[in-house]
Amino acid sequence: MNFLSYLELSYQDFVLLCLIILFASTIRGFSGFGFAATTVSLLVFIIPAVEIVPIILLLEIAISIYMIPYIWGKINWEIVKLIFLGFIVGSPIGIYLLKILRSDVIHFIITITVIFFSILLIKGYLNKNLNTKTIQITTGTFAGTINGLSTLGGLPCALFLLAIGIESQIIRGTLAALFFLTDVYALTIAYFVEIIDLKSLYRTIPLLLILPIGVKIGDIFFNKSKEETYRKFALYFLIIISILGLLKVFLN
Repeated sequence: MNFLSYLELSYQDFVLLCLIILFASTIRGFSGFGFAATTVSLLVFIIPAVEIVPIILLLEIAISIYMIPYIWGKINWEIVKLIFLGFIVGSPIGIYLLKILRSDVIHFIITITVIFFSILLIKGYLNKNLNTKTIQITTGTFAGTINGLSTLGGLPCALFLLAIGIESQIIRGTLAALFFLTDVYALTIAYFVEIIDLKSLYRTIPLLLILPIGVKIGDIFFNKSKEETYRKFALYFLIIISILGLLKVFLN
């Protein structure tokens, strides 16, 4: 029995899996977000959706740890703390709503909203007055609810930080730190509902070797980019991911 038999993947699927993780980790290393959204959008072609979640949770925590040397000292811990507080409140709400609402309709509304506000920000909209404790907690609660409904909780967090106009290196570091906490929280819940099995662990182990390569490549691109380049990339990436989400809704 070879190693791939434990992963329940063909050689071609395993190579594709590695390339997807390299691409997603490069995006995360550059922007501080987007790993889960990219991975979910691409992995569904080779792995059933229900099997993707535990792999992403494990890899998200690992990639956040790998990013520590690149972001330490560039994290707004006050924003992280308040958004995470709201996230803890919102996640159970989202999971509950998932039982009584149609997830595809919610997914559609979320992605259209993200596209609208991303275009607004591309046009130059900024509002530093939004950077209050109340709105930070509200953003976290909304993001947690959205995450429970559709795993797209990172999108409103990224939009909020872009909207208040803080520096790109602070956005990148703050998002990376925030997602580490939210993923540890989600992984704890996942453990108790027993969605992580040996197959998920087997699939995760070889991918841990790829993550630091992608993070390093992303960091190189980040250091060479200008502030405006980062903002444009982040906003257009949000739009692309949202469009992929719309396609997923229509295909379903």
